[in-house]
Amino acid sequence: MKVDLGIWSKLTQAVIALVAVAVLILIGMTYLPLIQQNERMRREIDRLDGDLQKQQAISRGLRTDIDALRNDPATVERLAREKLGYARPDETIIRFETNSVSNPSR
Repeated sequence: MKVDLGIWSKLTQAVIALVAVAVLILIGMTYLPLIQQNERMRREIDRLDGDLQKQQAISRGLRTDIDALRNDPATVERLAREKLGYARPDETIIRFETNSVSNPSR
């Protein structure tokens, strides 16, 4: 036998539904800062990974340069000529100087 409680039954169901929604909203508000922090950290990780790849490329280039300086006499000779202005005994060095345009008098 079913007893009709009228409006009280519907009000009880509405209150239960509202309490369930409130609990879900409370859970969402509790985890929202964690989700935002997680996204910030993921962006930071992506940025740092990009920086790491750039630095690794620079490192590889420097290692290549170091190996060339250690093992290739032609590289050492070329650098000595470029940086120190050295020349072979039968060579003449010609240097071109650039005029500074900081104080034009004309």
